Amino acid sequence: MSAANTNGTGSGGGDVQRTDGTHEFATVASQDVYVGKILALRADEVAMPGGGQARREVVEHLGAVSIVALDADDRVVLIHQYRYPVGRRLWELPAGLLDVAGEDPLRTAQRELAEEVGLAAEDWSVLVDIASSPGFTDQSERVFLARSLTEVGRPPAAGDEEADLVVRRVPFDEALRMVFAGEIVNAPAVSGLLAAAAVRSGRAEPRPASAEWLDRPHRLAERLPG
Repeated sequence: MSAANTNGTGSGGGDVQRTDGTHEFATVASQDVYVGKILALRADEVAMPGGGQARREVVEHLGAVSIVALDADDRVVLIHQYRYPVGRRLWELPAGLLDVAGEDPLRTAQRELAEEVGLAAEDWSVLVDIASSPGFTDQSERVFLARSLTEVGRPPAAGDEEADLVVRRVPFDEALRMVFAGEIVNAPAVSGLLAAAAVRSGRAEPRPASAEWLDRPHRLAERLPG
């Protein structure tokens, strides 16, 4: 089933004339269902190619950044963190929400790297941008590559979850093994580590740290007070 059909059904039924990518999916009406601090849910009525309308439920998200931090010994920094929605601890990259109004994503990544794992980096670039689940959410994450690391020290834990955070430096090949063994399942971590492997092998080049981020979310940030 295509992503277009997973979130609702259009009116009218019957055969639909193909538009081959030319239809404009205009929003006819929109209603807020819930607005919180890190996400919102809205229900839109959308014009469909057959002339009818379909309901689309959209989760708005602030967006986030993650960091593949590689040290001089070819080890990657991973964190082991409890994730309440899945009910277990996951191996992930250092990461954080774009929850500071007006903050550049690179600055967010630099701040999170220091706050979560006590590191700074001289060399920054972009590995990948991820649309996490575009069938129902605008959530997108940018994964940076950080090299030439220096210790700056972790600050005191800001909350209960941070107090439980475990930080490890793992040989890169071991982290890659963990991806294929299903031991790392966090989407930015999987994508970022595979992209970093391509860069390490010379098969790909990362983008500049200031590269355009086409799908960076903006709707929720515009709702919230500065």
